[in-house]
Amino acid sequence: MMVTHNRKYLKENRKNLRSHLTPAEAELWKHLKGGKLEGRKFRRQHSIGNYIIDFYCPSEQLAIELDGQVHHSAAATNADEIRDEYLNKLNIQVLRFENKEVFDNLDAVLQEVCACFSK
Repeated sequence: MMVTHNRKYLKENRKNLRSHLTPAEAELWKHLKGGKLEGRKFRRQHSIGNYIIDFYCPSEQLAIELDGQVHHSAAATNADEIRDEYLNKLNIQVLRFENKEVFDNLDAVLQEVCACFSK
């Protein structure tokens, strides 16, 4: 399966998302950017196929999605499952966290991310 990262038609959308991070995304990004988490490089609002991933670590093939209220509907849950299945077929592991987890328990979120790193 041929996969395209950062397709041109999604570029403006990715740029817009990067410049309008949610508060939870902005907080998590502080701890992921610049190799701060065990030296791993993360990209924010990175597209894979037709999907834009909140955070992506290419070396670990790890996607991190932060979910707000929007993700609590049946339609959104179904769309998330389809997206996760697509990424899993590409050997990309997907971690999902509720926005509030970033604020209420950041250490646990970061530990879970690190637990996915190959040592």
